[in-house]
Amino acid sequence: MNRNAPHDVTLLLQDWCRGERDALDKLVPLVYDELRRIAHRYMARERPGRTLQTTALVNEAYMRLIDAGRVQWEARTQFFGVAAKLMRRILVESARARSSKKRGGDAHKLVLDEAAVIGPRRDNDLVALDDALNALAAADPRAAQVVELRFFGGLSVQETAEVLKVSAVTVMRDWRASKIWLLRELERRHGDES
Repeated sequence: MNRNAPHDVTLLLQDWCRGERDALDKLVPLVYDELRRIAHRYMARERPGRTLQTTALVNEAYMRLIDAGRVQWEARTQFFGVAAKLMRRILVESARARSSKKRGGDAHKLVLDEAAVIGPRRDNDLVALDDALNALAAADPRAAQVVELRFFGGLSVQETAEVLKVSAVTVMRDWRASKIWLLRELERRHGDES
């Protein structure tokens, strides 16, 4: 993303919310590269031979973002957080659709380490992580948002704190606790499947 233009992005998002259609035309070039970067992060975790490509993921997310035009955008970090969430949903929907066609196969354990890298690249992993994140969201919604923004959205600790309107210390505490919680949840679910 053109980090020199966060103020421009925020202003254009706010103009778009007020119904100024030309704001969207100006916004797209400013956010497109960052949307592609987020999509690329997701796609790098996908299994080889996937049918969904980075550009298609960006385009689908973009279409859903336009439909979400009634959202009161406050800042670019919020926008990219929502974009990351939409991309996650699109990929999970795709993975669930493929899994429902296959029915079966071994699930592999996910490792969520300090670098925030997913291990095995299978549809079942993405679905398992999504299920675990949904369980975390039920137990601690803010902690789940921290994971989503940092892990999937690629936001920094400070950007995540801005979106959630909490301190950076709180984000780091939630981040550490969430990784432990998710690891235990994924291990528990993996054990239930064995």
